[in-house]
Amino acid sequence: MSNKSQVVVIGGGAAGFFGAINCAIHNPNIPVTILEASRQTLTKVKISGGGRCNVTHHCFNIKDLVTYYPRGSKELRGAFSRFQPQNTIDWFTTRGVKLKTEADGRMFPVTNDSQTIIDCLTKTADKLGIKIITNSPVKDILPSEFGFNLLLKSGEIIEAKQLLIATGSNPLGYRWAKKLGHTIESPVPSLFTLKINDSRLANLAGISSQNVEVKINVKKGKNLTQQGALLITHWGVSGPAVLKLSAWGARVLYESKYKLPLTINWLPSYNQESIRQKILGIKNDVNKQKIINYNQFYLPKRLWQNLVKYSLNNPDKIWADISKKELEKLAIELTRGVYQIQGKGVFKEEFVTCGGVKLKEVDFKTMTSKICPNLYFAGEVLDIDGVTGGFNFQNAWTTGWLAGISMSK
Repeated sequence: MSNKSQVVVIGGGAAGFFGAINCAIHNPNIPVTILEASRQTLTKVKISGGGRCNVTHHCFNIKDLVTYYPRGSKELRGAFSRFQPQNTIDWFTTRGVKLKTEADGRMFPVTNDSQTIIDCLTKTADKLGIKIITNSPVKDILPSEFGFNLLLKSGEIIEAKQLLIATGSNPLGYRWAKKLGHTIESPVPSLFTLKINDSRLANLAGISSQNVEVKINVKKGKNLTQQGALLITHWGVSGPAVLKLSAWGARVLYESKYKLPLTINWLPSYNQESIRQKILGIKNDVNKQKIINYNQFYLPKRLWQNLVKYSLNNPDKIWADISKKELEKLAIELTRGVYQIQGKGVFKEEFVTCGGVKLKEVDFKTMTSKICPNLYFAGEVLDIDGVTGGFNFQNAWTTGWLAGISMSK
């Protein structure tokens, strides 16, 4: 059995829905169909942000906004000039969904429930007459005179004049893109925690330091550095500084099998010389105090104690008795201690992938393929990924909107 549809979207996630809806809004006469392989649509929306859905980020300056994307920042600059977080807020507000901003800039529905976003998208699609077919994996895609023949696992063939692939990081999406002539940048994990088993971090799970600098060596003479809060976990380290490092260092960490040394500067406002002078000053001022009990650096108490124990022969020493060698070691531990990464962890329910359809092969004004006529891409199937905070959803809304507008014409 064969059905014709002017526009077919493969993938019932955020980008796919947004592309389909905005196509139908701008041209209600076009038949639009969404094909979803699994039983339910918008599953990632459902679980994101701990079930609250981090819709976007309160960042309206495009120059600043693109800095949150390790891959895709150049291409998104123009895309965001047409549809950015403010447009996302307005789009949902006009459909009865109000968003709120949290202290860190993340934006959620005021209901604190991702179902609010799902209901908005599904009800809007329903009103527009968009056909949604679940449990419909695509088995093959063949270019045809009409556009594309989509062979479903059920045996049904759907003919599409225009095709939007919005399959996220599903390997099948990459497979279809490759079959239709596109290059795929190999997908690897992005946005993850780091596994470290080290006595300096022992028994400190749950302790965080608000401003830490983390660094890995990318290649000879070149380091990748990130700064921010760091959280010590049962298995190693997490927090914004580590997650940002994992995103920008996704490929080099993957290539090293997640076994690189990590340099941690617990006190980024100090360099090697200034920390040495500070320690000497403390030694002169409070020479009778026990080093382990006298923490003038505003580090978490137990972290300070672990670093002192690691640096001194006798952790009960007073400042007057610290040797030159011990002073040097303490200075190193505070500003450039080296910790061996032993693997990667996961970051809560977030699962972000670096890699996908090569960006040079896509026109970011319309999200059309430069290789295959009437083919479009949106969302994470592209080699675009953002750090945590609503940026990956904003990529989905923006690229989905651009594809939808383009298909409607």
